Amino acid sequence: MGKILVVGSSNTDMVVKSGQIPRPGETVLGGQFFSFAGGKGANQAVAAAKLGGEVTFLAKLGADELGKNALLGFEKVGIDTSSIWIDESAHSGVALILVDEHGENCISVASGANNKITGQDLLNAKSKIEESSFILTQLEIPMEAVSILAEMAEEVNVPLILNPAPAQHLTDQLLKRIFLITPNETEAEMLTGIQVTDEFSAFAAAEILKEKGVKNVIITMGSKGAFFLNEEGNGLIPGEKVKAVDTTGAGDTFNGALIIALSEGLDLPQAIKFANKAAAISVTKMGAQDSQPFRDQL
Repeated sequence: MGKILVVGSSNTDMVVKSGQIPRPGETVLGGQFFSFAGGKGANQAVAAAKLGGEVTFLAKLGADELGKNALLGFEKVGIDTSSIWIDESAHSGVALILVDEHGENCISVASGANNKITGQDLLNAKSKIEESSFILTQLEIPMEAVSILAEMAEEVNVPLILNPAPAQHLTDQLLKRIFLITPNETEAEMLTGIQVTDEFSAFAAAEILKEKGVKNVIITMGSKGAFFLNEEGNGLIPGEKVKAVDTTGAGDTFNGALIIALSEGLDLPQAIKFANKAAAISVTKMGAQDSQPFRDQL
């Protein structure tokens, strides 16, 4: 297994779970409140570390209690935190999450220090990029930083995995530099214009991304599983059947587990099966990082 670099966001998730998610202007009473460590980058880094990976996390935190607590959490699971910087001018990221009785959620994020990651930060971590076997990033940090990271990864021939979340448009220039992209159905539609509802439409969307230069495509489809397409083949890998309590962070757990499996030499279908198991376990508990499994649970 090689070294893994995760570049991305760190948030504190403030969660209210109630019978239903309120509509605009509506107040729903009777909810329960929870606070969890979160952020897509942090979630993916922790998932990979809990599954046994040698993980470095590149991120920015605010000089506040939320940032201090986050840093302690990363160190607790063995993540290399030498590329996590404190920004005195910003607050640590916060996500407000509403979860209904079926485990569905809606999320609003105040990015704070996550928006302060720059190209210079990446240059400062050049040695970490060069020594990695895989790099994983998302879109909760500035797009300029993501683009520079893709250029740097390409220069040193390190495969870059992009989880294009939250959904936004990406340039063809960026897509050509991506070894593997992992959108969900919503993100795949944003990137391709094709509404993904089944295996047939997932294939059509994946074909478009491949034509744009992405070498490997995985479209995650919730409980249905994940569809993959590359030069070797394509197909839908079914998900594991579990009772969902909270789907927050399931995609992040999938991505963190996926990079572990790939770093251990598994092919794409095998890696997806591994990641599906990890994601399935994560939705059976509340919280993003707290619900992620350790290796022996798989």
